[in-house]
Amino acid sequence: MNRLTQVAFFKDVIVDLAPFESRVRWRYFSPNETLLDFDDASSDVYFLMTGEVRVLIRTRSGKEVILGELRNGAIFGELAALDGVKRSANVTALTRGEVCVMSAAVFHEIVFSSPQVAHKVFRLLTTRVRELDARLMEQTVLDLRHRLYAELLRLSVPRNGHEGERVVSPPPFHHVLASRIGCRREQVTREFTAMDADGLIERNRGALVLTKPEILQARVAAALRDE
Repeated sequence: MNRLTQVAFFKDVIVDLAPFESRVRWRYFSPNETLLDFDDASSDVYFLMTGEVRVLIRTRSGKEVILGELRNGAIFGELAALDGVKRSANVTALTRGEVCVMSAAVFHEIVFSSPQVAHKVFRLLTTRVRELDARLMEQTVLDLRHRLYAELLRLSVPRNGHEGERVVSPPPFHHVLASRIGCRREQVTREFTAMDADGLIERNRGALVLTKPEILQARVAAALRDE
């Protein structure tokens, strides 16, 4: 059985993966397990089959900032495979799961053997650059309140059966949001209290509901225009 055909990244591309099946390895991981760490010299590429992981970067002062979470179907570690530079981020498991681990050499062979795969790599890299550009802009020009609005909108998805509302599920911890937007947990808590009083959010056991996401979007857009 060619398990590589089950890797989401290689779906819908024309490439013969059978010769590479014996040259990859499959690894299970547990919650809180470190899959990659800062300054690791490894260059393997990871394809997330199941589970969820968190990506962190570290500032020069030693402060860690959460870039985001990745779920099944995601790919990480490709930068080191492409440029040979030490790892720039930490990736830690949030749940149990499984990854397909591919060496840089095999990754190069597959990418260069298929224009479709190469195109997917280009799209992946440009998407990440644009996402980082957006976050850099927010960190540079927005105050804490509007950075929080932007992050909640980014984390949310449309709420089924409730037109116009969005939901973040599971509800995010305040300290995690603080690490995402570069502030203290207490500041996030104060902003949530204000949003709750304004009727912008509802909190329940399973999710954080953005009841008026259009207002949050308008406020972020206005703050960006004013800079």
